[in-house]
Amino acid sequence: MRHHLLAAVAALCCTTAVHAKDIKIAHVYDKTGPLEAYAKQTQIGLMMGLDYATGGTMTVNGNKLVVIEKDTQGKPDVAKSQLSAAYADDKADIAVGPTGSGVALAMLPIAEEYKKILLVEPAVADAITGDKWNRYIFRTGRNSSQDAISNAVALDKEGVTIATLAQDYAFGRDGVKAFKDALKKAKIVHEEYLPTNTTDFTAGAQRLFDSLKDKPGRKVIFIIWAGAGNPFKIADLDPKRYGIEIATGGNILPAMAAYKNFPGMEGATYYYFGIPKNPANNWLVSEHYKRYKNPPDFFTAGGMSAGIALVEALKKTGGDTNTEKLISTMEGMSFETPKGKMTFRKEDHQALQSMYHFKIKVDPAFPWGVPELVREIKIEDMNIPIKNKR
Repeated sequence: MRHHLLAAVAALCCTTAVHAKDIKIAHVYDKTGPLEAYAKQTQIGLMMGLDYATGGTMTVNGNKLVVIEKDTQGKPDVAKSQLSAAYADDKADIAVGPTGSGVALAMLPIAEEYKKILLVEPAVADAITGDKWNRYIFRTGRNSSQDAISNAVALDKEGVTIATLAQDYAFGRDGVKAFKDALKKAKIVHEEYLPTNTTDFTAGAQRLFDSLKDKPGRKVIFIIWAGAGNPFKIADLDPKRYGIEIATGGNILPAMAAYKNFPGMEGATYYYFGIPKNPANNWLVSEHYKRYKNPPDFFTAGGMSAGIALVEALKKTGGDTNTEKLISTMEGMSFETPKGKMTFRKEDHQALQSMYHFKIKVDPAFPWGVPELVREIKIEDMNIPIKNKR
């Protein structure tokens, strides 16, 4: 009799052991290279999101979450081989990343080849959930259209004339196109594209001023810029003498130091730690101050949203990492992030999310211009086009 009991107990213990397995998440991101600062924030946010969504256990349904880090170095060819290695050699169940849009576009076909999910965070090019998309791609990061449309909502009024200043590559051109498409009342009179490594903005500024100076009404130079170079230097050339104001979207905190010179400047942002009021953001802000002695930034919030999305999906599948099960679970899934509710749209797997119309206030307590909330631009306030051919 005792033997039967032991055998039964042994059988029991072993069946539970069989079910519990490591769930491997590969974070394939631009850990080194020009976007390193953004990448580090995403990594911190991702780990905090997994921590928060699992209540500190780093397990789902008894399965341990294991994060494998891979460095794309910001290079598309390296990214492809790193993602392949993550899926094939490391047996990653799911991947997250990368930082740059060019790198992301190179990675999309690899996810399709291995039939495994790539959750894109934070690369923004519209093409990722647009014409280069495949069904294994989901994105918690915002896309260029969301950035542009929210900024258009903030600036689009009768009698407003706008000239744009952007970097001459995917992020800049995509952003301006989406911004233009979203404007209904304001008029764009000039588009200025400058090389990503521009340091002298004099000639570009002159063309911008000339395009606007004789126009009646409100005149705005709208800036879409990421990474190096400081386009706000054009303010030193005194556009105010022509009644020209400068506007831009949100940015990481170090870049927003330049905003201090523009009290009252308006735009729309993806995230600023002081704006959203919800449990996930409260936790992120207080926990981030505790751990790092400073507030969470743009990409920290995004990384956390990605972590939460993964855990919520895995909770719903009971820890099952089968790709088809995950896809059908994640399509249309809503989840609570530091920005409030996000929903993966069924048609293109883009996370629909709020954006924030802000006005810059100068507060001596902060080394950056503080974006004060004018109003939350909700999911239903933005018509984000579906750009894939599904």
